[in-house]
Amino acid sequence: MANITAADVNKLRKATGAGMMDCKKALVEADGDFDKAIEILRKKGQKVAAKRADRESSEGAAIAKVNADSTSGVIISLNCETDFVAKNDGFVKLAQELAELALGFEDKAAFLDAQFNGMTVAEKLTEQTGVIGEKIEIGSFEKLSAPFVGSYIHAGNKIATLVGLSANVEGAATAAKDVAMQAAAMNPVALNEEAVDQSVIDKEIEIAKEQLRQEGKPEAMLDNIAKGKLNRFFKDNTLVNQAFIKDSKQSVTQYVKSVDSGLEVTGFSRVALG
Repeated sequence: MANITAADVNKLRKATGAGMMDCKKALVEADGDFDKAIEILRKKGQKVAAKRADRESSEGAAIAKVNADSTSGVIISLNCETDFVAKNDGFVKLAQELAELALGFEDKAAFLDAQFNGMTVAEKLTEQTGVIGEKIEIGSFEKLSAPFVGSYIHAGNKIATLVGLSANVEGAATAAKDVAMQAAAMNPVALNEEAVDQSVIDKEIEIAKEQLRQEGKPEAMLDNIAKGKLNRFFKDNTLVNQAFIKDSKQSVTQYVKSVDSGLEVTGFSRVALG
């Protein structure tokens, strides 16, 4: 039998994030073979993952990252089952490392196949499921590209947003962050009127008409009044038309143009957990 030292256990723990006792047991079972011990821990993760496959993983950490030249950003959510795990420093650190890696990939499938510390991201998630004892998975994967991209992560890593601007001008970084905070706080349904899904528009018009009928308004007036209510819906629920949270006297569009007259918001992404 191999002599398992504290240094061996610590090395395996640093490589996998597994607990001290789990690492020692794996090394003993592997007769001191480091690679075999890692494989043992992975298999344990696979067993735990299979048992918890039907569990809900609605907690976790939503992390936004932007590349060095601020032209592309990504949001990923590393999901788990409980808020207790979501707040763990090691869990948040892993989420941040995975988000940094995700910057280099265009979709979730390619990202899950990417190499991360000697294994794929998917394998790392399985391993961590065994280490933590909860279902761990990548929930959201959102990419955004623009001439300038800014980000915001709300305290507690429960909401992360990206905002794209039409140009990298002086003040773009502040404007992008402000609008990203707006998107986090106000949860717009779309960027502007044109981006609102037709099914949402139809539903809002029908709701407005039904309210008007209950108020006793004549059927002939319903279409025009409903259109007015729809315009109010656009103002409240589309990002560029919302009242700017730092100065409600101007819209988000007006705020952005106060930074630079030619500046526009071109897109946004928002991920929320819990």
